[in-house]
Amino acid sequence: MITIIHGGDTAASRTYLNELRGRSPEAVLLDGASVTLTDLTQILDGGGLFANEKTVIIERLYTRKKAAKEFEAFVDYLQTKTLENELILWEDKELDKRSLSVFRHATVKEYKLPQTLFLFLDSIAPRQGAKLVQLFHKVLLTTDPEMVFFMLVRQIRILLALSEKSSEQIDEVKRLAPWQLNKLQRQAVSFTPSQLIDLHTQLFEIDRDMKTGELSTPLSTTIDILLLSI
Repeated sequence: MITIIHGGDTAASRTYLNELRGRSPEAVLLDGASVTLTDLTQILDGGGLFANEKTVIIERLYTRKKAAKEFEAFVDYLQTKTLENELILWEDKELDKRSLSVFRHATVKEYKLPQTLFLFLDSIAPRQGAKLVQLFHKVLLTTDPEMVFFMLVRQIRILLALSEKSSEQIDEVKRLAPWQLNKLQRQAVSFTPSQLIDLHTQLFEIDRDMKTGELSTPLSTTIDILLLSI
């Protein structure tokens, strides 16, 4: 059995993955960046330490694949092991239909971020503080403030890169579809570069204070204050 867990809501998908791991405490967890076909063969076919192991979790196999032929070899091998083993693939992004289709008969669990979150992000513009706070609190009905903050940081990073014409250095921009890029370019020009630099600096300071335990107000309140200052 193959289960593919993916989607933009990585907090929810990670929670589900942890639930599956809790049901199989002997599961082997592998990093898609470093795992080799030999590793998998030793675990699923070999003896020794992993002789009785039947649950294998691979994180970011799609994201971190090094070459098309290597990935195809993984797929072909894993397809032969679906009857006697539980194979779980976890990705920290949304996979397209073509990517999902390479594993026949896989069970797919998708965790999408709510559309209200994207409406909020698309609405970020100067002098829209009150509207943004209202939209932000609608998002909070279904999404943790930490996830909103993460997506807000990502949005400002992209807008700043576009305003500085340095998009080739930003991975988030490289992965955008043309229609997404056009939309973000229009949003970026509503700000001056200095405004975006200031926003990015404020977000960096909030992130630093969160990690050091020095944030003086709840994160949602801190984001409210930031939005009103835009």
